[in-house]
Order: sequence, then C-alpha cells, then structure tokens
Amino acid sequence: MDLQNLPRVDAVAAQLVDDGLAPRLATVLARESIDRARSLVVSGRAADAVALARQAGRQVLAARPTRIINATGVLLHTNLGRATLHPHVAAAATDSAVGYSNVELDTTTGRRGVRAGYAASLLTTLTGAEAALVVNNGAAALLLALAALAADGNAVVSRGEEIEIGGSFRLPELMAASCARLIEVGTTNRTRLSDYEAVADDAAVILKVHPSNYRLEGFAESVGYAELARLAKESGVPLIADVGSGLLDARVPWLPENPPTWLASEPGVQQTLELGADIVLFSGDKLLGGPQAGIMVGRSDLIQRMARHPIARAVRIDGPTHAALAATLELYASNRGAEVPFWAMVALKYDELETRHSQLLEAIGGNGEVIAGESLPGAGSVPGETILSPNLRISGKADAIWEDLLNAAPPILARRKEGNLIIDLRTVDPTDDAHIAAVLSSRHTGVSETPERVSDTPDAD
Repeated sequence: MDLQNLPRVDAVAAQLVDDGLAPRLATVLARESIDRARSLVVSGRAADAVALARQAGRQVLAARPTRIINATGVLLHTNLGRATLHPHVAAAATDSAVGYSNVELDTTTGRRGVRAGYAASLLTTLTGAEAALVVNNGAAALLLALAALAADGNAVVSRGEEIEIGGSFRLPELMAASCARLIEVGTTNRTRLSDYEAVADDAAVILKVHPSNYRLEGFAESVGYAELARLAKESGVPLIADVGSGLLDARVPWLPENPPTWLASEPGVQQTLELGADIVLFSGDKLLGGPQAGIMVGRSDLIQRMARHPIARAVRIDGPTHAALAATLELYASNRGAEVPFWAMVALKYDELETRHSQLLEAIGGNGEVIAGESLPGAGSVPGETILSPNLRISGKADAIWEDLLNAAPPILARRKEGNLIIDLRTVDPTDDAHIAAVLSSRHTGVSETPERVSDTPDAD
C-alpha cells in the first residue's frame, strides 16, 4: 500500500462499526490506524490500514464488559467480578437502576434519609452489631476507619499482618494515606500480647488484619481477638478487626452440612464482634456473595464518627449497589443463604459434578478424561484451602484450545496446568455445559465459530 492508496477514514470506520464498535470510537480508531499506516509507508515499510484498524478494534472490544463462563473452578474470581449474584439480587439492582429510587429519601417523611440505611438494618440484625455503615469496597472501609479514628495518631498492627493484596495494594501505604501513623509490633512470624502492651498507651487504635490471602506456618504466633479486645478496653482505644472475606457466621447455618472443613480458620463477623472487636470490616463480594462493597459493623459511636467523616461521602455506594447488597442480605435474613450463588456452588455434590463432567466428555467424543481435582474459594480468601471437585482434563495443545474457548461467544475461561487444559464445572451454570461442549467439539472438527481476538490470561486473585 502506498500513500495514494490509503483508505478514507469513513470507509475504515464503517468496517469497524460492522465489527461491533460504536461509530464515534470507530472513527477515532480508523483515523489513528490510517495515520500509523502512513508513517509506516513513509519509513519504507508495508502497511495495511484496514488490518491495523481491525486489530485495534479487536483489542478495544476485548475490554468491553461481557458475560464470561467461568470454567476455572475459582468460585470468587477477582478478574471475573468475584461473587455472582442471585437472580433476585440482580433484579433488585436493575429495578433500582432503570428508574428513580429512594437511595437517600425517607419515604415516611418525604425528607432526606440515610444512604444504605436498609442494608445497615439488615447487617445489625444478622451480626448483632450496634450499627453499620457501607462504602464502595473493602479498602475504602479500612481507609475511612483509620482516617476517622486514628488520623494523626498511632495505629498499632503486627508486622505479620502488613498485607499486600491484588493490584499491589499495601496496608502501610493505605495507612499513610489515612494520616494514621503505622506502629509495627512483633515480627513477621511471631507477635505476642506483650508486644501490643508495650505501645498500647500511645495508641489511637489497635488494628488486627486477618491473613485472608496468605498463611504463616511453622514457628508462627499471633494474638487472638479476645486478648486484643481486653487490652484495647483497658487502654481506652478501639479494636478494629479487618476480617476481609465477610463470613457472616462461622457456624455457616445456611448450609445443610455445616461448616465445611476448609472454613475452619476463617473468622465469622458475628463471632469476632462477640469476642470484643469494636469495629469489624469486611467485603461484600467475597464470602458474603453480594456486590462489591466495604462493610463496617460495630459500636454505634464509632460508626457515627466514620459516617460524619468527609471521606465517607467520597466512597459512598450508589443506589443499585445498595439494592443488590440489601437483597443479598435479605436472603440470609430469610433463612435462604444456601441460595446465594457462592454457597450454592460450594454445596454441589461431588457425584453430581462427576456426572456432568462425564456427560461433557461424552459430548466431545471422549477427547479427555475425568480426574479428581480441586476448586478454589478464590478472591484472596481462605488461603491454601481447596474444595474437592472432579475436573475434565484434556491433554495436548492446551494453549490453542484455551484460546479457542476464550474467543468463543460468550467467552469461556478455563485453566492450564502442566500442558493440560482443565475444565471445572463447579463454577459453570449447567445451562452452559452445552456451549462448552460445542466449542470443544468445533476444535476437534476444525470448525471455528467465532472471530479471533487478542486475550491475556486473567489473574485469579
């Protein structure tokens, strides 16, 4: 292609619109691609402006929000939005989003009300806390708590609890942003009560962070909530417990066989409050099984201090999120916690899943084998714990098959392990089994049903 034969912007844009791009975005990409092609031609290299534009368009479209079939067996996959929502919950969010809603209106008086007040009422009922406050995510909850209760003061935390989670988020950096001074006690592997006692008189808060995405083993020692609560009370400072994953009740009463052994080390919100924590922080989109939210429950006076802090407005939740969270909590309050999709997946029986995997294997002509495998809770929760699950293992050309699955419509995300492709149906709705079978079968017959697109392997944190 020479300079005289470069295509018109509108002609290239029309092709991108046919590929699914919005017209104005298509025009921008077309112009950029033609300019790039022109530069290549001037430098003496060959260039196809249309091909460049369509490649750029595929990369943009790959980032467009779309439904993904999760065949990884990671129940709470951070890159896939963590917890999936119950249809009742999704309907509540949609109903709140498509029209006006009482997001901050007291319908009994017609005056301004409390944002997320209904969710707060459900949270206090379910946890036994005096009060509750909801913000947009777990990191925001911790930032707000520290800013409201420990700004320009000392926040005491064990060295072994200075966590880093996905996206290079680090606790010390967040504490600095809150204007709280980090006071480290103990060592990485061992922290004793005496370590906290040595600095308690100068503390503004004592912070205990549950290791939700890592585990210390061997010569390790930490201080429990009850001991820290007694010290905090004696010192006249709040104990903030960041339990992370959001297990409402460690007894898991909503499951027919409770609690699962892999939850043995996971603190429940209710139990942490009962042990004396003044404030408990946790996420809405992990073990709670709701939308992304940061939840704070505990002493009413402390919750009110946080609610009045300027950061509270900066991190508040919107109406659809409140509706989704409230609807999720209603399931627990109605003794329907087993219907929360996360817990429904947890409760699936091994033999039931084995049957589905065998049927999938048969549907693809026996190209693979059903093996004993493991599902993961995911989302940086219950580190090192797994759930026994059957898997479908396909040997050979795992990378190519993985790409075929990811390029399907809707895309299917599986796992690759030791050169094999692993399909785990615990995280797949049974109605999607046929789609997975069709895409895998097309691979073996050489038929491609969907266009190629560029993809990277998502992180399951």
